[in-house]
Amino acid sequence: MKLVVIGADAAGMSAASQARRRRTPDKLEIVAFERGNFTSYSACGIPYWISGVVPDRDALVARTPAEFEKAGVRVRMRHEVVAIDLDRREVVARDLEGGGEIREGFDELLYAAGAVPVTPDWARVDGGGVFGVQTLDDGTAIKAWLESDPKPQRAVVIGGGYIGVEMAEAMIKHGLDVTLLEKSSQPMSTVDLDMGERVRAAIDGLGITVRTGAHVQGIETSHGRVRAVVTEDGTVPADIVVLGLGVRPNTSRAVESGIPVGVTGGLRTDLRMRVVGPEGHVEGLWAAGDCVQTTHRISGQPMHAPLGTHANKQGRVAGINLGGGYATFPGVIGTAVTKVCDLEVARTGLSSKEATRAGFEYVTATVESTSRAGYYPGAETMTVKMIAERRTGRLLGAQIVGREEAAKRIDALAIAVWNEMTVEEMTALDLSYAPPFAPVWDPVLIAARKATDALLAADQG
Repeated sequence: MKLVVIGADAAGMSAASQARRRRTPDKLEIVAFERGNFTSYSACGIPYWISGVVPDRDALVARTPAEFEKAGVRVRMRHEVVAIDLDRREVVARDLEGGGEIREGFDELLYAAGAVPVTPDWARVDGGGVFGVQTLDDGTAIKAWLESDPKPQRAVVIGGGYIGVEMAEAMIKHGLDVTLLEKSSQPMSTVDLDMGERVRAAIDGLGITVRTGAHVQGIETSHGRVRAVVTEDGTVPADIVVLGLGVRPNTSRAVESGIPVGVTGGLRTDLRMRVVGPEGHVEGLWAAGDCVQTTHRISGQPMHAPLGTHANKQGRVAGINLGGGYATFPGVIGTAVTKVCDLEVARTGLSSKEATRAGFEYVTATVESTSRAGYYPGAETMTVKMIAERRTGRLLGAQIVGREEAAKRIDALAIAVWNEMTVEEMTALDLSYAPPFAPVWDPVLIAARKATDALLAADQG
């Protein structure tokens, strides 16, 4: 039997590795196609390599093509799959360096082509200096541009989500004048407005010029290099432009081949990561990673959740099943974390806006506390917000904004959301305590108490 994998990053190679552990090469031949120059790398680490926090690009690579080859997975680097023939059970791949095309037959096909940066028509310019940030090849190109002659002095980052904020900070660390353009009313719109205001203040504190409500209309170039970003309110000079507008599932080859996609544009799969069509799962076709559509466990709604953690888990599930085992992927709850300088930002479950959209009635509770006992040196303030469903008291979501040792508390809240705990149940959680690590009442417990009080007040009202 032969397994062909499209995409040799997190999902694809996790699947290949799991399948190989369960079936020997004489039982299962595995061939992976990768259009880039790297396998199994941390895309989430790219901003930190560009900023210099991570000094070595190779530190982001978990496993090289040579290591996969040694383990019994044949990897065709710099080969882009350009067609999938489901009837003939083969893929067509173009050699991006040597030229020409090859055909590879398969019995099982894993589509793990990832995601691609959202690139509006106005961002497609002939001049250099405009970059998305999705692959390690993208990061390499950005790094080279920052070190080119003449060196860039002014950066414009378009989009104030996770990658946009992280890249804006990276540009500051390179000594550039940085402007962050965000079309909504706040950066980091995945958290509620009151929490986002704290993030905005931290970004301002880095010396980054933040312009919200900014609608970009185009990018000007001159002599082959970017010159400015054009908005409704005028132009912003730029020597480098970073697109942080999010990503979309890279499913174009799948759609061309007649493979169905869901409402998010990602491939629909069942719990075992088999691709699902109108009449059930498609025989011999699997998908995992940033190219798939998944389900939010709280809202029950389909969503696109491009994150390395999900990609690795989905790939592992697919690989176990391809290797003859049994595993399922149960969905996601939207847990995420990032930092702006020393300010940590985290969220899990539903935001207020998402809870409203899903049809929940809820209360919110926000508390200010400290990361350690107030008298212990180094105690830092943090804000914890909880969203709880009326009547049931179930925790629907939570957000944290704070300094050192604040954000990882989101993991306790994520476990509570995942297991459908009520905020009243959470008030009795046996969380660890010692003055260097937490106050007597941990901020999570204080927020749970306040949310419980808010539910009681809402019922009495």
